[in-house]
Amino acid sequence: MVASSELQGVPPDVERVAVAFARFLRSEGLVVPMSSTLLFVDALQKVGIATRDAVYWAGRATLVRRPEDIPLYDRVFDALWMRRRYESRDDGDVEHLTIATDEDNDDEPDAPEGDDQGDDVITVRFSTTEVLAHKDFAEYTAAELAEARQLMSRMHLVGSPRRSRRRVRSKRTRGRPDLRRTVRAAIRSGGEPIHRSFTEPGQRPRRLVLLLDVSGSMEAYSRALVRFVHAAVVGRTKVEAFALGTRLTRITRELSTRDPDAAIHRAADRVVDWSGGTRLGDGLRQFNDEWGQRGMARGAIVVILSDGWDRGEPAVMAEQMARLSRVAHKVVWVNPLKASPGYAPLAQGMAAALPYIHSFIEGHSLDSLEQLAEVIAT
Repeated sequence: MVASSELQGVPPDVERVAVAFARFLRSEGLVVPMSSTLLFVDALQKVGIATRDAVYWAGRATLVRRPEDIPLYDRVFDALWMRRRYESRDDGDVEHLTIATDEDNDDEPDAPEGDDQGDDVITVRFSTTEVLAHKDFAEYTAAELAEARQLMSRMHLVGSPRRSRRRVRSKRTRGRPDLRRTVRAAIRSGGEPIHRSFTEPGQRPRRLVLLLDVSGSMEAYSRALVRFVHAAVVGRTKVEAFALGTRLTRITRELSTRDPDAAIHRAADRVVDWSGGTRLGDGLRQFNDEWGQRGMARGAIVVILSDGWDRGEPAVMAEQMARLSRVAHKVVWVNPLKASPGYAPLAQGMAAALPYIHSFIEGHSLDSLEQLAEVIAT
């Protein structure tokens, strides 16, 4: 045990977490000298214990000395993070350690059930938001989906600006004269145009077009991504939403109501091929013919949320993606499968579309959607 005199000034909960975690690692065979434990305490004191990533990297940087020990460290840390009881492999004195996470509420943590009076119980304050930010949408519960929708509504989906035909007042002293303001200023100075005003082109945000794949292969993610699309539609102007399956369905009007449950229910009723097959190439051709080249996609940011599985011809997909990329300002593809270990864009639809994509990002978690918001804004 680390002497308390060596940890003067350190909050008691930080000290207990650090010492118990280091002792836990030692019981599993990881060599953790006392100097590393002291460094871990010092690191936690600086970064805090409010977020999972901060605690993980503080421990990884101070307690792990060899690359081959990383899997063991990850396994023990996951036991802490996932609130699992992790038993030492030592057959002699079996030591039980329970890590209880406090999810930002004022209630006292419940005592562990059963005869666990001799167990070591450590409480760590991790934020619920932090947990959801990293969690895969496919693993969300209904309650977590509702909370994630609240977090999605706070995302600022502001498209990069484009030049507008409408002119605004300029601070520069050259350019196109603003005759109205110049004359008004001249009247106040006895008819002499002492102060001249000028105008310059204004700016407005680009239109955002969201194409959501609602086929059966996307079912695990579409239930979360449709909430993201709804938050985008009600959160700003100039957003258009479409559902892609065996056909293309415009759902902007259905998602425009602020009640999320009512909006998603109306959209589901509108889309007759929800959780059906996928013909992405044909759906993109319908979008280009009816909406895209008529003006909706011209100069817009087009976001396709799909895993890239397509039952149509790859040549059709390539042709329609080429048409779309020529008129859109930027084409972004959001693929939830991209986060899978060892993923490669080998699906025929994804491979055909890849040459015409400006940004290819993940879409499996709230963190990846934050990245999407950054891509849209640039």
